[in-house]
Amino acid sequence: MDKSLDEIISNKRAGRRPRRSAGAAARGAVLGKPAPAPAQKARVAPAVAAAKAPAAPSVTAEKIMVSGLPLDVNEAQVKDLFHQTIGPVREVNLSYNSQGKSKGTAMVHFSRKGDANKAYQQYNNRLIDGNQPMKIDLIVDPIRAVPLASRVAPAPAVKAAAPARAGPGPVRRRRGGAPRRAPKAAPKTAADLDAEMEDYTAAASAPAATAPAA
Repeated sequence: MDKSLDEIISNKRAGRRPRRSAGAAARGAVLGKPAPAPAQKARVAPAVAAAKAPAAPSVTAEKIMVSGLPLDVNEAQVKDLFHQTIGPVREVNLSYNSQGKSKGTAMVHFSRKGDANKAYQQYNNRLIDGNQPMKIDLIVDPIRAVPLASRVAPAPAVKAAAPARAGPGPVRRRRGGAPRRAPKAAPKTAADLDAEMEDYTAAASAPAATAPAA
């Protein structure tokens, strides 16, 4: 009763615990508390994980398949996590076995296009309870998938075949051109040559026999 009003208010403020945001509460419900680690290791680990994380797919999706969930996580917790940290969730389906126990996988359908890619970038390979990685896979609607025809390389260009050369046709004589050459004579036989020699000898001796005496 001896304390002033300011001292009472300051004591009440000092005794209040900081409130956790809805997003932080949702992350804690699914991801759990991180395992204790040295401060230096805590600062280095996120950078190493980010360097090893695969690049996000280029296709835009609305659904994801979450695997690696603890078996005690329910659909409401999964929906709350992605609704508070990514965007509005249309539907969550948790897979169960024949005994009604969770398989640790859930399909999440977002209301906005592209939120699935955002969830992939933010939660793929994130650790749950400090030691269990959570796997995120994008689910692409086959109707909206890129057609296979647009992904196949075009056929190589075929070289045009050279035009076939025309064969030798009939030879036509040009007007005013040179006359055709005479066909070559057949070679003479030995009898033909002897006959020509006899004729030449007889012709050469005939004038000398008929010449008048001096």
